[in-house]
Order: sequence, then structure tokens, then C-alpha cells
Amino acid sequence: MFSKHYIQQIQDCFPVIYPTSTLPALGVLPEKIGLDRLFKIKERDDLKVVSIAVANIEQMEQFVIIPDYLEDFLNLFPKGSITCILNAKEEFDSRIGGDSIAVRIVGHPIAQDLLNTVGPLTATSANISGMKTLYSCNDAANALGLSKENSIDTNCKGGKPSTLIRCPVFLSSSGVHNPEIVREGTISETEVMARWKDLI
Repeated sequence: MFSKHYIQQIQDCFPVIYPTSTLPALGVLPEKIGLDRLFKIKERDDLKVVSIAVANIEQMEQFVIIPDYLEDFLNLFPKGSITCILNAKEEFDSRIGGDSIAVRIVGHPIAQDLLNTVGPLTATSANISGMKTLYSCNDAANALGLSKENSIDTNCKGGKPSTLIRCPVFLSSSGVHNPEIVREGTISETEVMARWKDLI
């Protein structure tokens, strides 16, 4: 499915476009040279953190400390609908959050296959900061000045982004440790809290 050029670009820390459940994403290996290129292409302020896309919990564990409850909690929602902010295992580049990383297990099958092939990538929107986001991966590549060879020829269906949640370290029935909804997206805050209560 993925050309040798496309995979080589990723391995050489150049940005590529890949589909998610809603919109095209701009992906690069979360290393300094890749992040330098991504932020330059997006004309993005270094203070604006980008999230990480992973294929599974095992890849998530490369970056963050996984609370005991997390996998069961995420399984209560459609895959790709929740982005979790969790404590990092170590101090990472500040552009991916430093000691607090936003990470999402993707739901799109192409994205799943890609991340299983190359490992975790950034999951920021595929557009210049402040500009319109396009539904076609190839159109997004063109708008960013990337070759179509750095893209996958497919369209995304659009819709609300994932719901961004700051996840507590512990599961607690006392209400002291509750998830914090940072950005309400495809899953409403009401539903998140209802599922949280089901979990405890």
C-alpha cells in the first residue's frame, strides 16, 4: 500500500500526509530534525504542541506512563475518538509536550497500517497554521508544498476532532481523580463522564 519513497521519506524524518478518521494529518517521526521540518512547513509557533498518533497501547508506552484503567476506558469509545494527555516517561521535545504528551490510538485502517509499519508519528492537522483544512490528502500536500509522493491518494470524511482528555494517574470513585476535558470533540463531555462512572 505504501510506496518505498513514502516510507523512506518517513524514515529520513521528512513530513508526509496520511488519513485519519476525520481529516488529513501531517506526520513525521517525533525527533528534532523531523519536528524542525514540520513546524517550518506549518509555519507553526514552537509553543503550540502537536500530538502523537500510535497504532496501539504498546506504541503509546514508548512515550507515556499508562494508568491501569486506561485500556478499558479507551475501549468504551470508538477507536480514534479520544486523545489522552498523560505523563511522559521522560522529558521529550517541548513541541510534543515535554513531560506531558497528547497521544491517540488511531481508528483509520490506513493510519493503523502505516503506524504498524513505521511507528508513532505526529498527528497535527495537514495545513499551514490558521489556514483552512482540506479533506483530500493530496490537496493538503499540495497546499503545504509537499510532493504527492509524500501523500496517500485518499479523502477523509471530515467531522469533529477527537476529544482531548487530561487523564488522571489513578482511578478513583471519590471524584478526586476525574478526567479533565481539554477539548470537546466527537465524544461529548457528558458521555466521557458517564463512561468514566461506568468504569469506576
